[in-house]
Amino acid sequence: MSPPEIRYARSGSVALAYQVTGDGPGDLVFVPGWISNIEMAWELPEFARFLTRLASFTRLIWFDKRGTGLSDRVAGPVTLEERSDDIRAVMDAAGSDRAALVGWYEGGAIAAGFAATYPQRVSALVMGSFTARAVHEAGEPWGIDPGMMAVITERAEDAWGTGAIAELVSPSTVGNARFLSFWRRYERASASPNAAGTMIRWNLVIDVRAILPVISSPTLVIHRKDVRLVPAAAVRHVASQIPGSRYLELDGQDMFPFVGDSEPILDAIQEFVTGTPAPAGADRVLATLLFIDVAGSTETISKVGDTAWSDLLQAHRQAVRRSLERFGGREVDTAGDGLFAVFDGPARALRCAAEIRDQAAEIGLVLRLGLHTGEVRLHGQEVLGMAVHVAARVAALAQPSQVLATSTVKDLVLGSGIGFAKHRATALKGVPGSWQLYELAQLK
Repeated sequence: MSPPEIRYARSGSVALAYQVTGDGPGDLVFVPGWISNIEMAWELPEFARFLTRLASFTRLIWFDKRGTGLSDRVAGPVTLEERSDDIRAVMDAAGSDRAALVGWYEGGAIAAGFAATYPQRVSALVMGSFTARAVHEAGEPWGIDPGMMAVITERAEDAWGTGAIAELVSPSTVGNARFLSFWRRYERASASPNAAGTMIRWNLVIDVRAILPVISSPTLVIHRKDVRLVPAAAVRHVASQIPGSRYLELDGQDMFPFVGDSEPILDAIQEFVTGTPAPAGADRVLATLLFIDVAGSTETISKVGDTAWSDLLQAHRQAVRRSLERFGGREVDTAGDGLFAVFDGPARALRCAAEIRDQAAEIGLVLRLGLHTGEVRLHGQEVLGMAVHVAARVAALAQPSQVLATSTVKDLVLGSGIGFAKHRATALKGVPGSWQLYELAQLK
């Protein structure tokens, strides 16, 4: 899906950037947490997939809150009432009389404020990783540990645009060069260091404890139980204070809903908002997944220049696509100089990986390649599931010119003439257990 047109709504004197996409029977307003940039978000496949799925069963409206992204920066303190009223301004501009609201982190507090004030305009309320207060005091179940909030604040002020916050809010992405490259740019495009700090200070004064019992909209509270930043107990307590609310706790450690396995979250939202379970359109299959990344790309660009690098990358991708066609692979996604492909057999995937590596070397590119075989879910052209994250982590651990594979891949090609050298057992970020990795050593 191409990024929808950017539009602007006025909330008093503040201009708010928003988008509308999808043609579902009902409206859904998504209020992202903390920072955002609604134009750039579509560049991240995980984020684009999340938004596209929401737009598949609703008319999706989402916006950059005041202070972030393409919306106006605001000097001075801002009240929760003003931030909640921004939802009304965006809904009015988008021609929405009534909508389901989905808010994450402090976006949940903003949505809660709106639902309590304008219940007639809210068909359903979904809040994720949401605490009634930003930080808690000793003995309270309401918010985030003050020490953890201090770490977030320090990293925002001293390391903005470096991705240093990612390991706290989305730990499964640590070591994922593709994601972190995007996230560093996304931070800078969403806010300046001062603007990010201002939004943290706004969030520190949020307190919706008195609002929760007033909410009358059907409410679903979602949380991943191992999120480091937001204690599950605090989110459960929020749900207990909203009359008739439902609490759903899922596996995972990423705060952002579009990171990690987002399908259970999306399935829950779709069923809660529409009253109908998500269609069983996801086929579960065994597949071999290949991630490819160019090593030393920055150095190559500085050596050959932008134009020559663009030509070199284009030639590389054309060669990769010819190899995929020859070995029965399918390109799933490209981001930066990386590529993700899927195969229905591990031997073909390994032979293809070796050919791609060798052809890249002939034109002066050095690759890192990682493979894993596991169960995935197929949604149209999308490939989803934990196996995808495992393969990405394996590729991130590969050295230049190295093809790394999990023991699953090795065991499945026993007797094929493909040889391996034992690499090492290691933990993979965001993936349970220890994983024995092997380096591709020979092909027959």
